[in-house]
Amino acid sequence: MIPLTPWLTFYLVLFLLGLAVELILTTTNVRHLRTHGHMVPAPFVGYIDEDRLASITDYTIDTERFDVLTSCVGGLCFLVVILYGLLPVLQGWLEGLHWGVVGSGLLFFGVLAAIQVLFSIPFDYYKTFIIEQRYGFNTSSVRTWLIDMVKGMCLGALIGGVLLLAVLWLVEYGGALWWLWAWGVFYAVQLLLVVFYPTVIAPWFNDFVPLDDQELEGKVRGIMEAGGLTVEGVFKMDAGKRSRHTNAYFTGLGKTKRIVLFDTLIDAHPHEEIISILAHEIGHWRKGHVFKNVILVGLFSLALFYAASVCLEWEGLYAAFGFEHRTSYVGLFLVALWWGAVSPFLSPIGNWLSRRFERQADLFAVKLMSRSRDLKNALRRLAKDNLSNLYPHPVYAWVYYSHPPLRERIAFLDQVGKAYATKQ
Repeated sequence: MIPLTPWLTFYLVLFLLGLAVELILTTTNVRHLRTHGHMVPAPFVGYIDEDRLASITDYTIDTERFDVLTSCVGGLCFLVVILYGLLPVLQGWLEGLHWGVVGSGLLFFGVLAAIQVLFSIPFDYYKTFIIEQRYGFNTSSVRTWLIDMVKGMCLGALIGGVLLLAVLWLVEYGGALWWLWAWGVFYAVQLLLVVFYPTVIAPWFNDFVPLDDQELEGKVRGIMEAGGLTVEGVFKMDAGKRSRHTNAYFTGLGKTKRIVLFDTLIDAHPHEEIISILAHEIGHWRKGHVFKNVILVGLFSLALFYAASVCLEWEGLYAAFGFEHRTSYVGLFLVALWWGAVSPFLSPIGNWLSRRFERQADLFAVKLMSRSRDLKNALRRLAKDNLSNLYPHPVYAWVYYSHPPLRERIAFLDQVGKAYATKQ
C-alpha cells in the first residue's frame, strides 16, 4: 500500500463521505417511502390504485438499493486500486513502452476506461434484465443490449479519444495558456455534440420518423406556431424496442432543433396530454434554458481547466497518490479524481437550477395552453407508467431530483392554473 499522506487522507475522507451521504440519503428515502407510501395521494386518485402504488414502492426500493450497491462496490474497488498503488505501476509499464507522453496518456486512459466498462457490464445487465424485466419495463433482447453497448463503446472511444488527444497535445506543446486552448477545443466539441446529436448520433441507436398521426401532427404544428417555435420537426422514436418507459425531450440547436416523442408516450397518452408535454418543452426553449445551460457549462469548464493548469504543476498532487514524478496525463487524471470526489457535494446546486427551469417551463405551458388540466393529467399518467416515487423524502429530492417531486409539481400547476383562470 502507498503511505497515507495528509492530502491522500483528505481525499479518502471526502470520497468516503460522499458514499456515506448517498447511502444515508437512500436509506432515509426508502424508510420515508415505507412509512408514507401506503396511501394513494389525492392528486393521483383515479390514476393509481393500491396495487400500482405497491409496485411503485417495490420498484423504487429495488432500483435505489441497487444503484447504491453499484456505487459502493465500484467505489471500494476503486479505492483498492488507489491504495495499493496500481496506477503508478500502470504508469511505469507505459513509460517502458516509450510511446511518448501523448501516446502513453491515451493508453493510460484507455486501460482505465476498459476496466470501467468491464466492471459495469454485469451491473447493467442485472438492472436491465432482472430489475427492469421484473417490473415489465424491459423489452430489449440480449442481442440489442450488446449491440447498443458496443456502439456506445465505439462512439465513446472515438469522441473521447479525439478530445483527449487534443488536450494531451496542448498540455505538452500549447505553452502557458494550454488550458485556454484546451478549453476552447472542449467547448467546441460540446457545442458540436449538441448540434449534431439529433441528426448524427441519436439515429445510430434509434429510429426517428415523422409523426404518422395526421391529426396529432396538426395539433403539434398548431402548438409550435402558438409558442413561436420553429424546429426541424417533431419525431417519434422507437423507444419501445428497448423499454416501456415513456418520455419526450427537446434537443439540438439551430437548424437541428427537434422535439422527440417516445412511441410509448404516444401510445399511452391522449393528444391533449401530448400537446401539453410539448408546450412544456417549448417553454424550455422560449425561456432560454438550453442557451443558459450551454453558457453555464462553458463558464464552469473554463474555471475547471484553469484549476487543472495550476494543479498539474503541483508536485504534492502526484506524491499523495504514489507517483514519483509529474506527468501531464497522470495530472489530468488526478484532477478528474478530485473532481469526482467534490462534484457530489456541488450537484444539488445544479439540480436546484434545473428544478427552477422546470417550474418556468410548466408555467409557460399553462399560459400557452390556457389551462393546467392536460399537463397535470399527463404527469399523473407518466407517474403511473414509469412507477415514479410519489413520496420522496424532501432532503433526498433536494439533493438528487432534477425535476420537482410530482406532488409538488401538480400542486404548483393547480396554483398557477387557478390564478390564470381568474385573470381570464
